[in-house]
Amino acid sequence: MNAAEVVAQEQHLVEVLGSKRFLQMEGIGNEVPFFIYPYDPEDALAVADAKKRIKNKLANNGVTVVEVNLYDLALEILKDRGVWDRLTHLEVTQGKGALIKPLQNMLDPKTKLVPAIREKLEAAPYDVFLLTGIGEVFPYIRSHNILNNIQTIAGSKPMLMFFPGEYKQSSTSGSSLVLFGRLKDDNYYRAFDIRTWEV
Repeated sequence: MNAAEVVAQEQHLVEVLGSKRFLQMEGIGNEVPFFIYPYDPEDALAVADAKKRIKNKLANNGVTVVEVNLYDLALEILKDRGVWDRLTHLEVTQGKGALIKPLQNMLDPKTKLVPAIREKLEAAPYDVFLLTGIGEVFPYIRSHNILNNIQTIAGSKPMLMFFPGEYKQSSTSGSSLVLFGRLKDDNYYRAFDIRTWEV
């Protein structure tokens, strides 16, 4: 994505996220108000910078945004449980592969992550919920597992997930999340591609 495309997409996101139609979840029928912003993983730094500007612009327009970064949340959970040092030692002595099972158990979306996200969302009123840090937690946390479990707590306000990869939508084969443009995470049918959303 070149600089002009970054600016155009940033402006589009500011306009959509701050629009009455988006904030009041008009035009989605009975679907959950979940939106995905897929981007090329190579553009991660530019997207991170754009996200900061988007949040500032929305705040200046009176739109309250709460962001939950899955990587930061995972670290918080592991440190609160007192297992962080033990896990880092395990990684050094046995390699990253040895972490997959323990981390998947300790960061289970249904029993650990979603309740922690609920706490963040209930801490203060907000208009838009941003979910970030998807690429950083792979393969320990899979995005479709989060989306499937988060529906129980985040359906009253619109949610936008920043996704480093592709969100492929097809009328014949359904929709799928392709992390980093190479790893098919799983089918997920209920989110809208924010890039095609009109104000």
